[in-house]
Amino acid sequence: MGIFDTHAHYWRSDFGEELDALLKELPSKNVEKVVAVGCDLPSSEEEIELAARYDHVYAAVGFHPENAGKVPENWESELIRLLSRDKVVALGEIGLDYHYEDGPPKEVQKDVFIKQLEIAQSHNLPVIIHSRDAMGDTLDILKKHKPRGVMHCFSGSAESALEIVKLGMYIGFTGVLTFKNAKKAQAACAAVPTERLLLETDCPYMAPVPHRGERSDSSMIAFTAAKMAEIKGVSTEEMLEITNQNGKKLFNC
Repeated sequence: MGIFDTHAHYWRSDFGEELDALLKELPSKNVEKVVAVGCDLPSSEEEIELAARYDHVYAAVGFHPENAGKVPENWESELIRLLSRDKVVALGEIGLDYHYEDGPPKEVQKDVFIKQLEIAQSHNLPVIIHSRDAMGDTLDILKKHKPRGVMHCFSGSAESALEIVKLGMYIGFTGVLTFKNAKKAQAACAAVPTERLLLETDCPYMAPVPHRGERSDSSMIAFTAAKMAEIKGVSTEEMLEITNQNGKKLFNC
């Protein structure tokens, strides 16, 4: 069973002239599918264009919470326009991020987050959720709106993970799972039922050991899968098959 990278950022600003060669090579490295995720209108358009060129690439479009303070006046209609494009399988990356003191005000982030959840539900699409230092507010909003989707790059507690799973959502883990100091993520992974687990890179970030600190790409998921398999007591091949099927079920691709 091939790799399904359910969350990657393939932007030319990060990969430069290497981007097309890298994407062409992914199937030969056992990468079956990739969801390329936008964070604003330009990056979402860029991912849609990649999805049009590569059979194994799909797109997600949305406004990251760090961009909530600078959405254009017509952002909702523009986002809806992008949702109609071919191979757009989710709305994301959306959510809340309270990490930086100079980030968008919390109420602005909540407003943009909630409106995007409503748009996703009206278009019957799953959502890709980002939450950093904002788990309480994120959970409150998710419990109220009950979207289909995934909490990506999960960094919360096992208890929070189980609350999200109870809502019918998935939990995505990156290469962080392989880090020696990632006891919290590993405990959360152990707690989540296998039918609710997804693998992702969040590339070009979060490269797994033994590539920690390097620019990540979808082929590196094999290392994260091996660690997840160890935690769950199954083979790496079984873990890849489980997460591949989970990804296909969520994103309908």
